[in-house]
Amino acid sequence: MATETVASGPASTQSEPPKIDAAVPNGQKSANSGPRKPRQKRPNYNEIHVKPLPLDVHPLPAFIPHNPLSIVRIAITLLSHSLRTPNSHKIVHKAYYSEDTQSIHVTDPESIRALWEQGFWGKGSLSRSEPQWLLAERRRRGIEASTASTQITQARREERRQFKLERAKAQREAIEQQLRQEGKLDADGTVNDLVEDGIVAESPRGTIYTPEAGDVVGPTGDSIVSEVDKSIAEKAPTWGEDGAADAEEIKDIEHLQLTPEEAFYLTYVLGALDIIEGNFVDGNTALPAWYLVRLYSAYALSPIDDAAIIGLKKAFQYRERLAKKTAALPSTQQIAPDNSFLLKYVVYHHFRSLGWVVRPGIKFAVDYLLYLRGPAFHHAEFGVQIIPSYSHPYWSETPERIEYRKGKESKDWWWFHRVNRVQTAVMKTLVLVYVEVPPPWDGETKQDAFGIDIGKVLKSYTVREVVFKRWSPSRNRD
Repeated sequence: MATETVASGPASTQSEPPKIDAAVPNGQKSANSGPRKPRQKRPNYNEIHVKPLPLDVHPLPAFIPHNPLSIVRIAITLLSHSLRTPNSHKIVHKAYYSEDTQSIHVTDPESIRALWEQGFWGKGSLSRSEPQWLLAERRRRGIEASTASTQITQARREERRQFKLERAKAQREAIEQQLRQEGKLDADGTVNDLVEDGIVAESPRGTIYTPEAGDVVGPTGDSIVSEVDKSIAEKAPTWGEDGAADAEEIKDIEHLQLTPEEAFYLTYVLGALDIIEGNFVDGNTALPAWYLVRLYSAYALSPIDDAAIIGLKKAFQYRERLAKKTAALPSTQQIAPDNSFLLKYVVYHHFRSLGWVVRPGIKFAVDYLLYLRGPAFHHAEFGVQIIPSYSHPYWSETPERIEYRKGKESKDWWWFHRVNRVQTAVMKTLVLVYVEVPPPWDGETKQDAFGIDIGKVLKSYTVREVVFKRWSPSRNRD
């Protein structure tokens, strides 16, 4: 927000108040400085993002102790819910997993807007955050003013006003020319001279009358004025019809990209998203959550084991046959307890369940950014850095495990200083999240070893938060 400063002169005994031009309206600049460009109206984000999650909630009426009717309303609501259970998932969105980008793609325009507006999920594939490539493309081509409803109304009003002004000016010039030809007006005279002399009267619309009889003064019928009306009518504004035709030719090629953690939370916790098998949305087979855990974990390895992924897909095709016999999974298909997808999802699940809006933080050298309500309302307050912790006695039983633990836990001072320096520069608080890694839980010899008890697996992980703030003597005083 711009501020104005006034240069102070020598001190005087009596200060003179600043002079304010009464002719200049409030909030506008004077004629010398030129008109101020109107500020574009911001959208109402409180109305757009009124739902924090892509779910429909049906709360009970409020209980008022001093009002007995509130108990009746609650009873009626409970009875109606028991007879007809309300549905919290009116729409289940569909997406597909892209092996090329290792992300989940949502291509339906309605699903894209719903997922972004109801929880800030994912990002536009051609945008920095919110999927608005089509809007930017329309602005680049100069047709956005003819596509937005509010801008359409504003443009039409402005064009109509200009059209009426040009028509009135042309009619005035035609009337003056005809009056000069009839000898009723001097060569250098105007209609205003006749009005001042009281010979004629002018209506607010610009029509010239005689003061006594009220007859119209000037040419009528097929005269110059009629020809002017015809010529101006031919050039009448279309009020954005051409721009709307061009807008129809623009095809929205942008899709919404979800990270595996976001997609799995929508699938497993909220049940608002179905991942379709393969890279095409034409299919109707939704992948189960336990298979998505194995798929995301397989692609989270670096480097990616293509043979393990092929074996995983074949095992999924013959899962019914494998479930009937007792067998152990191959070591290549087993999920390590410290798999990067599992560690990131545990932290994502933790903060999302607490009501935070969790966004990827790669831009600021951290794993996640935490927003209080979302990027449309506030900047991120915290930067989250995930650190695996191997405090379980299992990781200290053998020298090999001890060496493995030290290699994973070792972080030098310079790494920590770099991360904290970036967070300090962008005015964010660094949060170190330690995830306690449990012993290996996958690959046991049992019937249907391919399946996963996701709830049991998530309970085996523990999250510890350590908030780090830089101590400043000038700010942190008692």
